Amino acid sequence: MPDMKEIIFATQNSHKVEEIRAALNDDLSIVTLGEAGLFIEIPEPFDTLEQNAMEKARVIHQLTGKNCFGEDTGLEVDALQGEPGVKSARYAGEERDFKKNTEKLLYKLRDEENRRAKFRTVIALILDNESHYFEGVCEGNILEAPHGDMGFGYDPVFQPTGASKSFAEMTTHEKNKYSHRRKAMDQLVNFLREKQGLRQS
Repeated sequence: MPDMKEIIFATQNSHKVEEIRAALNDDLSIVTLGEAGLFIEIPEPFDTLEQNAMEKARVIHQLTGKNCFGEDTGLEVDALQGEPGVKSARYAGEERDFKKNTEKLLYKLRDEENRRAKFRTVIALILDNESHYFEGVCEGNILEAPHGDMGFGYDPVFQPTGASKSFAEMTTHEKNKYSHRRKAMDQLVNFLREKQGLRQS
């Protein structure tokens, strides 16, 4: 059975850790790279979220031999044929400046009426040397200007379908009602609970 307390989350992104821990309740305890004593930056060299998520998990699994998961998320905008997608964090350059990324996105959409977009998260889990994937999607629209100062990344310009606020205007609890990352994480947690013979939440 999987050790629920020794699953390493292959990220140094504190915002992602905060979101996922808020989504977990008491279902699963995760260990961050820093808590595992791993202060490394794992490259994201591939063209798909699936490949990048698995690369993160694979690197940590090779280093530690422990169960672990990696995650990659992209914003996919219809009018831009899926951009920025897998390049979301580096849309405006390798420095990962989300202010510049957002400015570039809004500039490219300046004359577009179609503002439809979606956030997509892929989690790649290595559990007992076997690989598994989980995906979560949040549909929404790109706003014409940023709103709110919470969240991170493209949150100030993304409004999920059915909501009246941008992600950056929501508390973590509110965001998790819509969150792509929460949906993928719920699949992961339910999978692990099944492995332990527990009823799904």
